[in-house]
Amino acid sequence: MEMEKISLKKKVEDLERQEIINALQRSNWVKARAARMLGITERMINYKIKKYGIMRKEE
Repeated sequence: MEMEKISLKKKVEDLERQEIINALQRSNWVKARAARMLGITERMINYKIKKYGIMRKEE
């Protein structure tokens, strides 16, 4: 049963990470705009960017 909890948590984190990346790309990496798209605060998106190690790829 413990394995299922870890698996679900990982899936939720992966989904959240991908949605944050999508919002950042759609907002041209303007964090305040991306946060509004997701319905979270700018402080929260900054926390999650750090938590998930999200970095903009140089083009």
